[in-house]
Amino acid sequence: MAEKESLEAILPLQPTSFHILLSLADEDRHGYAIIQDIARRTNGDIKLSAGTLYRSIQRLQEQGLIVETKSRPAPEEDDERRRYYRITPLGKAVAQAEVRRLQSLVKMARSCGVIPRTT
Repeated sequence: MAEKESLEAILPLQPTSFHILLSLADEDRHGYAIIQDIARRTNGDIKLSAGTLYRSIQRLQEQGLIVETKSRPAPEEDDERRRYYRITPLGKAVAQAEVRRLQSLVKMARSCGVIPRTT
């Protein structure tokens, strides 16, 4: 129960933070790759600026949801200036809790008739 309460204390996530966690859920990425992945996943609806991205990354690191990783791609595929980030187990648990929270909101919207019920 304490884990659930600690997860819920972080929720709701800011949309930018949620998208960053989703981007890192399937692989480690550097900042610009996160920006590109989010734009691709949202069909260009969300275009993060570098400032917004790095403020969010700093907050996510402070919360223990992501970490900077020391592992790097092969030198010929890398730029030494890049920093790579990885979602932590806590970050994954928080992202999953946020998905459950959002699903609950959709369920409420359906029950109120705001969106059609699925058949």
